[in-house]
Amino acid sequence: MSTRDHIEDLSDYVTASPSSYHAAAEAAERLVEAGFTQLGEHQDWPIEPGRYVVLRDGAVIAWVVPEGAGPTTALRVLGAHTDSPGFKLKPKSTLLRQGWLQAGVEIYGGPLLNSWLDRELRLAGRLVTRDGVTHLVATGPVARIPQLAIHLDRQVNEGLTLSRQSHTAPVLGLAGSSEQAAEADVLAVLAASAGVEPDQVDGYDVVLADAQAPGTFGIQEEFLASGRLDNLSSVHAGLTALEAVAAEAEQGQVIPMLAAFDHEELGSASRSGAAGPFLEEVLGRIYEGLGRAVGQDGASATQRAQALAGSWHLSSDAGHAVHPNYAERHDPANRPLPNGGPLLKINANQRYTTDAPGAAMWAAVCRAAGVPTQEFVSNNDLPCGSTIGPITATRLGIRTVDVGIALLSMHSAREMCGVEDLHHLRDAVASFFTLDLPG
Repeated sequence: MSTRDHIEDLSDYVTASPSSYHAAAEAAERLVEAGFTQLGEHQDWPIEPGRYVVLRDGAVIAWVVPEGAGPTTALRVLGAHTDSPGFKLKPKSTLLRQGWLQAGVEIYGGPLLNSWLDRELRLAGRLVTRDGVTHLVATGPVARIPQLAIHLDRQVNEGLTLSRQSHTAPVLGLAGSSEQAAEADVLAVLAASAGVEPDQVDGYDVVLADAQAPGTFGIQEEFLASGRLDNLSSVHAGLTALEAVAAEAEQGQVIPMLAAFDHEELGSASRSGAAGPFLEEVLGRIYEGLGRAVGQDGASATQRAQALAGSWHLSSDAGHAVHPNYAERHDPANRPLPNGGPLLKINANQRYTTDAPGAAMWAAVCRAAGVPTQEFVSNNDLPCGSTIGPITATRLGIRTVDVGIALLSMHSAREMCGVEDLHHLRDAVASFFTLDLPG
């Protein structure tokens, strides 16, 4: 796949994934089309070698069990997350104010609030009807958070201050007449899009998403602007890499795996987050099956420890490119640029997990893939963010390395990156899945 083809494919994936639930479901659907078998958590799982994928809410885990795998076979896990900062619908989401229909929203994570102003927005997520069925739903552009005109706030360019409660409710329509007010219902808009009756909806998880399609720009179209690059750029890299190496991996010596979690922007503490039990439960079932495949009741604790000791986890999440207008906010020596290659993310206080063996592993992976790489470290005067890397390393003891592509405008409704970095990350992940690494 060429760089341009990869960008088009990523753009299609982002457009189809306005919420974490869509991102997980779209990944699973693509993998099933590529020959993976989708498993249910309530089912008995097969013990035979093969390609498998399982969903839990807004998280997805997919893996390939090679021929000859046993209870000590090591893993190569690409970890990422499916959620992005933004806004989530509150209960009683319909607001009627001053003749306008608005949606009541709550802040999700840490978005750049001003970036959500004056752009067309979608509603997307899941509805659960009283029959227990979950419906994925995504509208077209139906909402907008309009900024106050400068004529009514003459000092706005000296500093914009937004009230999270008062100033972030999007408008969806008019409710000035009695007829309009009687029909005003945000949930009805969602129900109609899902093809269900509003009074049948018993629960919902719905977010706002940018309605503008991803697009390239720059003198040589060297940049991509898109919503949710943090962190669908990594989910897509893992997805396309796993698709590309699946046939080779079936004859390999390790189990390549994509683990894309939800709720990273909130701290990952949920049943579908990296701090939850999802990955550990999936691994337990895989290794139990591998033990049974060689005639045991299941893998022993010793065998599982041996498998994890030979495993690697590549925690892939976006990092910061040096900003030309705010150069003082960056480390003076480590200044990554778009299209300079994926980042190796390093922090002395283990906000990122990278250490010397991990750095050497990443160098070997990139060298084998013919991919450039560059380091990212924070300015000492600014706090460093974190990723799912430390969480997975702490829970499972798997050797973990933090990487990702460089962004500007991280946590904006529309972020930007270099187009080459996206393709490079995919190639590096494919190399990680298949390269013979020190055990």
